[in-house]
Amino acid sequence: MSDKTDTPAAPPKKGKSKLLILLGLPIVLLGTGGGAAVYGMQAGWFSVKPEEAESNEPRLLPKSEEKRAAAKAEGGEGHGAEGGGEGSHGKPTPKGEGGDKYASSYYPLEKEFTSNLQDSVHFIQVGIAVSTPYDGRVLENIKTHEIAIRSQVLMALGETSEDEVFTAEGKRHIQERLAKAINGVLKEKEGFGGVSNVYFTNFIVQ
Repeated sequence: MSDKTDTPAAPPKKGKSKLLILLGLPIVLLGTGGGAAVYGMQAGWFSVKPEEAESNEPRLLPKSEEKRAAAKAEGGEGHGAEGGGEGSHGKPTPKGEGGDKYASSYYPLEKEFTSNLQDSVHFIQVGIAVSTPYDGRVLENIKTHEIAIRSQVLMALGETSEDEVFTAEGKRHIQERLAKAINGVLKEKEGFGGVSNVYFTNFIVQ
């Protein structure tokens, strides 16, 4: 018979328990904090503000930036750099009042367009220019896809009737149709239109 007797294990000292808790707590907090950070990133809690994120889309060009560019190009203040000028009715407007909020950039398409009128023996020959309130990327897109744009413009002109070419209202409808056609090409090719208006630089009916 063995003289050895089973002795109960000594209970852990309270000091060690507290030490384990103190060491384990930061690890648990770190783990939960890291998980929360990952979740927050996936949920978009820490997303970058839209104005801080770099966008591939053209941005609206404020008139103030246009004026600075004009002044720099001319080596001085440039004409109209301080605002003012004439309003839409030809009356002088106080400085800083009236006008568009954003700058307008213009681009004339080099060659004129000739198209038969719908259900008519007449045809029209027009020269057009486009405007955009966005930065230079829109005009670069127009230059890049000018062949596709010219094709779409000719198709839109082919839908023009005699009634439209002889009235101011009809011509405005043509302008709107051409702007829509050009933006359609740009959206298809680049995902963004940006053309606000189409202007006639020449308009002949024969």
